[in-house]
Amino acid sequence: MQIPVYSLTGEIVKSIEVSDRVFAVPFNEAVVHQAMVQQQANARQGTVSTKTRGEVSGSSRKLYRQKHTGSARAGSRRSPLRRGGGVAFGPKPRSYRQAMPKKMRQLALRCMLSARARDGELKVLEKLEFDEPKTREVTRMLEALGVASSTLIVIGEPEVNVVKSARNLPEVKTLPAELLNVVDILSHRVLLMSESAVRKAERLWGTRLLQGGNSASLRGVAPPANN
Repeated sequence: MQIPVYSLTGEIVKSIEVSDRVFAVPFNEAVVHQAMVQQQANARQGTVSTKTRGEVSGSSRKLYRQKHTGSARAGSRRSPLRRGGGVAFGPKPRSYRQAMPKKMRQLALRCMLSARARDGELKVLEKLEFDEPKTREVTRMLEALGVASSTLIVIGEPEVNVVKSARNLPEVKTLPAELLNVVDILSHRVLLMSESAVRKAERLWGTRLLQGGNSASLRGVAPPANN
């Protein structure tokens, strides 16, 4: 698959060949949705806690005698029916963590990368580095590339000036290639990657799939039966 490579001024300088295993995968909506839900669930702390009627402070004696008052019977002031009482069926600390097979997580990520490339929302830069941190440089770069919506910038190597230049823009986020994830891609309209980030993505999610398994079965072809 051929993808054009842009310069910081928005000009196409060349085209590169990218791996079809990473950037030309059919979209699997079920796997992508499961990966998104799993990532969002794992980000929840689950530390919220409410007190039951047995945990709030206050006397447990009856507020008044049970009979001959003309009112309904009342128990402790710690009842959930009264102000300052305990909470009935309230939340308690719990874990929201979900498990998902590694190959399914990788497939979801490759599906999103392929979808961005297929829809023309993936732009590859030949080099992404600045001499000094300047937000103005990132703004000029996005204008030259014709990007007017939320953007996820993915870099292959640590670039402090790029991170500092983009962090003041409200709809722009910078991320290293190895931390690329489904939720961040879904949260941004345009995916902007340096050429080194593309090559790192190919190494991380393109070739590793063939290690320790049958390559035919990973491509969706049934392995030959043993006689």
